[in-house]
Amino acid sequence: MSSTSWHTLPTEMKLAVVDNLDVADARAFSAVDQRTYAACVPVLFRDVKLNTHSDLERFLENVPRAYCRHIEMLDVGADSDARVHADALISLLLASPRLSQLVLRLNGSLDKSVISCFAFLANLRHLTIRNCAEEVILPLSERLVVSIAASVPDLRYLSLDRISRSTLHAPELVGQYPFVPLVRGDEDIPDHPVLGSELSLPSLLSIPSLRQLTIRDTHLGDPRWATAPVNCRLEMLDLGSCAHEPEDSNRLAIERIMSAVGPSLSSFSLATALSPSSFAAKTTTPLPRLRQLHISPFFPVDEVVDTMAALAGSPIEALSVQCFADDVADACGALERFLSLPRRAGPRVLRQARADRRVGHRRGRG
Repeated sequence: MSSTSWHTLPTEMKLAVVDNLDVADARAFSAVDQRTYAACVPVLFRDVKLNTHSDLERFLENVPRAYCRHIEMLDVGADSDARVHADALISLLLASPRLSQLVLRLNGSLDKSVISCFAFLANLRHLTIRNCAEEVILPLSERLVVSIAASVPDLRYLSLDRISRSTLHAPELVGQYPFVPLVRGDEDIPDHPVLGSELSLPSLLSIPSLRQLTIRDTHLGDPRWATAPVNCRLEMLDLGSCAHEPEDSNRLAIERIMSAVGPSLSSFSLATALSPSSFAAKTTTPLPRLRQLHISPFFPVDEVVDTMAALAGSPIEALSVQCFADDVADACGALERFLSLPRRAGPRVLRQARADRRVGHRRGRG
């Protein structure tokens, strides 16, 4: 097609054509001329990734602010002063009304001034916040993260990595073995309009729109998980272990959270073992809606049978298991032993099993 015939097409048809191009093709096509570039702008700026604060500053300096309205997916990394980065991030977020997915890869904390702008992100559904720094040196406060998440008008999916407990909510951990990294000085984070000053991690369950929650490399031992109001109907839960806590403490923490949100869960990912005696003692169906169960590669292989027995009353239809190469034989053997057990927990049985092998190095826990 010549440029002349292309330009005779109605604007709606041009946009429909460009919308079917991948980013690389759209970038090449945009070089035809200025009018073609204008038609490609929505595709070129739909998915934006900025790895450093310098990238963010250059983007704000060189990209017309009007183009930001096309951003639907944004991935931002930080490597600078918390206040400076927050100011630039606020500017970009407020210019992106269509934003639906946001990933924040932080280097420790953000300035609390960033919280207020999240109330204006009406289309934001997926939020991921990761602390990429060493939390002992540059922690990211649970109070800041909970306030941000609770400020999003219609948040559906929340993923958190390496979030640090606040001494305001976990004074019992101060100076106590095993010395979980804590945040001090975050009392200046303002009260939330709904949650007030209760900005501990269990308050995430008060977000009515929340449907999927992932928390990894984070201390989950707050006893308030058992008593916090549950105003959401979680469908998917993915909990990782805390590297600073022993296995038994991680297990008890995860069991506490599962007991709180279990009635609505349809999908769950496990990184630590469950105890049939403690978790399923009060009911034959601890997770009555559970359809999909995923076992992570960090899960102790010798605990597979007991954990599956604890969930035997759930209507599980799909089981996926990831393990390291040297654990494949043991994992398969454990699954065979479980599948050979008589079904005593109810008429529903596992109808589909899938084993995946994951090869990797045994580093931190997920």
